[in-house]
Amino acid sequence: MSNRLGELELEQAAKEAAGNWRRWDSFAWFRDSELERPEDWFIYYGHHRDSGLLDQSNSIQIGKALQPFIDADTDDPDVIEEDHHHWVCGWIKGWSVLVHRDGEITEAFKVLHGLLEQLEDYCILDESHYSEMELEATFENIPLAAIGLKDDYDLPDDWAEQVYDWLSNHRCSALENVDDQGGWPDEDDLRAAFESLGYEQVEAACS
Repeated sequence: MSNRLGELELEQAAKEAAGNWRRWDSFAWFRDSELERPEDWFIYYGHHRDSGLLDQSNSIQIGKALQPFIDADTDDPDVIEEDHHHWVCGWIKGWSVLVHRDGEITEAFKVLHGLLEQLEDYCILDESHYSEMELEATFENIPLAAIGLKDDYDLPDDWAEQVYDWLSNHRCSALENVDDQGGWPDEDDLRAAFESLGYEQVEAACS
């Protein structure tokens, strides 16, 4: 349901969102006993253990936007960070957001709804941040992708950076995002980079 809130006008979205957690099967939210009106709260999940880079990036942007409400100097904030666990997805993170206070839609929910409206128009909240995450993931993936190959060569300490630069200039398709987890070059691309960069092969030890 929360995925379509951005399609709705604010008042209708607030009506749909409030108490959404009460309609979930096999769900227990232990904070409900601490709240005066738990039915006024909306639980929104940003990402989970297996989320791709896009969901992670958007979740970070949503968290930044909601942080002022979390940090508000009050014992009764309108946003609480939530960290839940589930047997299917392991852990899942998000926020509980107060939708109505004294009969009025809270500023916190207005901010979240505005972001969900943006996501209806375009799936990335911050392209620059998403690109940075893709780049970082690709750097982390290159040594993993080369596990079956790198021991065959005498590599310098900064080989991963050199290989990335070579691939970006000569085989940029090898760095394309795969399954939203960053670039993952195949062995042929890595071997081509190693040889073009002049890395010497290590002689196999005698058995």
